[in-house]
Amino acid sequence: MAGVVDGTANTIFVGGAGQDHAVPQALLLKYANRHGLIAGATGTGKTVTLQTLAESLSLAGVPVFLADVKGDLAGMAQPGSGDGTHHQAFADRAAQIGLMLDYQAFPVTFWDVWGDKGHPVRTTPAEMGPLLLSRLMGLTEAQEGVMNIAFRVADAQGLALLDLEDLRALLVWVGQNAADLSLQYGNVGTTSVGAIQRALLVLENQGGDRLFGEPALELADMIRQDASGKGMINILAADRLMTSPRLYATFLLWLLSELFEQLPEVGDSDRPRVAFFFDEAHLLFDGAPRILVEKVEQVARLIRSKGVSLWFVSQNPADIPERVLGQLGNRIQHALRAFTPKDQKALRMAAENYRPNPEFDTADAIQHVGIGEAVTSLLEAKGVPGIAQRTLIRPPFSRMGPVSDAERAELISASPMGLKYGRTIDRDSAHEILARRAAGAATAQGQAPADDAGLFDMDRREYRNARRSEPREDIQPPRGRSSRSDSIVETFGKSLARQLGTKSGQAIVRGVLGSLLRGR
Repeated sequence: MAGVVDGTANTIFVGGAGQDHAVPQALLLKYANRHGLIAGATGTGKTVTLQTLAESLSLAGVPVFLADVKGDLAGMAQPGSGDGTHHQAFADRAAQIGLMLDYQAFPVTFWDVWGDKGHPVRTTPAEMGPLLLSRLMGLTEAQEGVMNIAFRVADAQGLALLDLEDLRALLVWVGQNAADLSLQYGNVGTTSVGAIQRALLVLENQGGDRLFGEPALELADMIRQDASGKGMINILAADRLMTSPRLYATFLLWLLSELFEQLPEVGDSDRPRVAFFFDEAHLLFDGAPRILVEKVEQVARLIRSKGVSLWFVSQNPADIPERVLGQLGNRIQHALRAFTPKDQKALRMAAENYRPNPEFDTADAIQHVGIGEAVTSLLEAKGVPGIAQRTLIRPPFSRMGPVSDAERAELISASPMGLKYGRTIDRDSAHEILARRAAGAATAQGQAPADDAGLFDMDRREYRNARRSEPREDIQPPRGRSSRSDSIVETFGKSLARQLGTKSGQAIVRGVLGSLLRGR
């Protein structure tokens, strides 16, 4: 096989199957958006599999997003080398499965929440919404209720929540007016407000404040092709982000909700519009409330019609909730170890998800496949799961491993995304509006205006700005993003809106994962 993407059959070459690994094992592009699973113990080859699938999708013109947890996927921006460490092993493997090694670089855009190893990734509290923010900060049910009230008040009074200063100022106002708000929205405990403020401080100290601000990320800047027609490979530097697992999981869940909200229906297309790989996928569900898991399940089921391919990467299929796992039609299972009774049970459960192959025992194969080999089951014609195959995964065309700091810096400086996301914007929002209200009220009563720095913690703003690599600018361009509603409402958000007590025609659920309730 000379290439990876067969233009006639519109397939992606995954590897060689059969006893001698000479039988091509391919994934039909039209079924690539039926979602997939890449699983296996540490060191069994999951990263190479992820890299080769991302390469193949890019060659087919499909943009890709992936999280670089260990820092070794950045090498996709550079071509592989005939004299590299793995070259001989890859050359032997390519010959065995009938693949011509075509070393090449791929179009890569680097992203980083902290802005150190890529372009900054930002969103706003308004877009993330109270449910995800509550999970991010580990709030109790009562504190989450106060957070929902605060967001409702922000909508009702036209207070844009664009960064953590805005949210902090709003919570101060909510605490000061707790008695009046309790009559309208239910109990607002000042103790809960204080607890939320402390959680915000912890989040800020962990660097979470870097995630909030403007300009907020536009998904269109990820879902694009380069001049040659290759899909852009978006790599999120997640090695540092992984030290805050809750922040990592919340960011990925927010990204999933944004995908569902913004992308239009396309039905059954001949290839995905975009493919997302969620590495360390178990973090998406660890400690997540039931309603959040249910929404992820619903999105996994419904987002296929929007042309989105979701791939969950984890050590064990048991890390993924069963109803989410049931949506993953394409499966690549690297070796699982079974040293304990619990491991043996997980191994049996993993094997039960495959169509049996009479030539081998699936559970035994999963336990004994070698590095770079996997038990695969890919959707065939009419979406039927393929019979389990022992497959030798094809070697990558791009470099395996990290890039140097100089190479990364050169790629970042050459990217057009730097002009858009390189500098932060600080426009008029809740913090400034509430400060002006407080000053106006004090003036009307013949008192000296309140000290804004004391009331809304302006010193913290200066502290945050000092931590940013670029100075903030006081410009106020019209963006229209500060209170955007989610298209998920038309699909299944109405029932959740009723549960949360929203009034028809006045407020709708923002975001598939329980984002801001926005007044119409």
